[in-house]
This record gives sequence, C-alpha cells and structure tokens, in this order.
Amino acid sequence: MTSSLNFDDQDGVLRSITDAPPTHYTVKIESLSLMTKNSLEKYESGEFEAGGYKWKLVFYPNGNKSKNVKDHISLYLVIAGANTSQIFWGVHAVFRLFLLDQNTGNYLVFQEQTERRFHGMKLDWGFDMFLPLKAFTESSNGFLMDDTCVFGAEVFVSKEKNMGRGERLSMVKDAVMNKHVWKIDNFSKMVTECHDSKTFSSGDQKWKIQLYPKGKGSGMSSHLSLYLALADPESLPPGSKIYADFALRILDLTNSRHQYGKANFWFSAANPERGWPRFITLSFLNQAGMGFLLKDTCYVEAEVTVHGIATAL
Repeated sequence: MTSSLNFDDQDGVLRSITDAPPTHYTVKIESLSLMTKNSLEKYESGEFEAGGYKWKLVFYPNGNKSKNVKDHISLYLVIAGANTSQIFWGVHAVFRLFLLDQNTGNYLVFQEQTERRFHGMKLDWGFDMFLPLKAFTESSNGFLMDDTCVFGAEVFVSKEKNMGRGERLSMVKDAVMNKHVWKIDNFSKMVTECHDSKTFSSGDQKWKIQLYPKGKGSGMSSHLSLYLALADPESLPPGSKIYADFALRILDLTNSRHQYGKANFWFSAANPERGWPRFITLSFLNQAGMGFLLKDTCYVEAEVTVHGIATAL
C-alpha cells in the first residue's frame, strides 16, 4: 500500500493493489473539477452487464451528502434495470471497485469481505468514504492527474460475463452558451401538432426548439408547450449522452417581460427532449397588450450550454 495514504478504519474492507484492469467496466472522467462547478453532485455511469445482470457505478466527487459524508469521495455499485416492485427478489454478488494510480498504472482495489444482496429495497452497495479527498487529490498518489481520474468495477454473481465495455465522461472546460432566436410568422395559422425551429449548434451538437401551439400532454388545449430537443438523436453513438443547461423564452416585445423557463438535463437518444408542457396559457399568450403576439408574429429564444458529454470507450 502506498505509504502516503492514511485510510479511515472500515471493518470488513479489503484493500489491495493490482496491475490488472477491471474486468467488467471502466469510467474515465475528464475535467473533474467542472462537475462541482456545474452543480453535478454525482455521476451515474451507463449500464454494463456482469453475471447476467445489469449494473452501473455512481460516483460522488465531494462525498454523498445524503449520508453526511465529508472530506471523502463516495463510490457505489448499483443494480440497474431490475423490477424493483418485486421487493423479495435478490441478487447475491461479490464486487470490487477500482481507482487507477496514473503514476504507476496500478489500481487501488476496495472489496468487502462479505457477499452483498442487491434487492428492491437495497439497490446499491459500496463505500461512503471510498477515499479521503486529501489522498484523492494528492498528485503523488496519481489518482487525480490533469483533472482526470479512472474508476472501474468487477462484479461476480453465479456466472459473470466479461463484456469489455466502458465509458468516458468529458466535462467541457470554458463551456460557451449559444443563443438561437426563432421568428414565427402567422402564428394563428399554425395547424400541425408540433412545429420545429431550424436546427442550430451548441457544444458540437445540433439542436432544435419544438413548439406545440395547442399544447401537449398536461398542457393540451390550455397551454402552449415548448421543448428543447436534439435535432438528430439517432446519430449519437450508442451509450452517448449530453449534459446541458438551457433556457427557453417567449419574448414580450412590448414590455420586455419575457416568459421564461430554465433547466438542465442529460439528453440522449432515449431521452432526446426536455421542456414544459404548460409553458404559458393560451389565454395569457393571446392577451392584448402583453406583447407576445404582435401582428400574429412571435419570437422564441433558446440559450444552450453543453457542459459534459459521456461516450462509450
């Protein structure tokens, strides 16, 4: 064990060093400091398969606040895609979690001595205090180099499968906000259910605004619905997802009291859009003197900032 590391006492935890990489999954996180800067308290990896079940890793770079963890990083293994409504099912597994020492190419390995049961009331097991922040960030230990770290996992059920998969999370340094303004003429003559803006770029991704003039979902017939969407989600590589902050506005051209919504979201091929089914009531939109509709024309504005991209290794 590296002499500069001083671990907290954690009964039942085996720690070792190995030069063998994780069998089942690897997560490389670049520009780690930007996760905190952009209010990402945790990162959930994509799913991987081992022993006939699907799993994912969950990493807290500043500790799991829900467990009152301070001055440590937290790392967990979570069973994914399970039918959690059946609380009596269970999967027994032994697992090992890895952290790469980039100075030596070796891995620090944490393993509990006892087998754990993953079930509907307990989907995750792992380490609240995986490593002290001081040890994690100390450059001589090699765990965080050039703002990059590498984690991994091995999971052994009754029969494991080596899928040889992994992913990379790249946080965007000095992320740039891109704005797009959409002028809509003859608003009252819009008859189709959904209208798309022209595509525009932000963070090397193509986006579009989706507007439902008569509403969608819970806003049907009473509201205008407004969404930001990936323009071509099918073109994303499998397992890719994009973390973005965005704002949508309908401009009030008379009073400058714009109707406004702001959110952040992981966009992917499975979840390509995010917005508001009840963005503004149709009665308020059409109210005289409000300035949203002038001469049957309105302006919709989008601001999009891409902060992170996860891709398969």
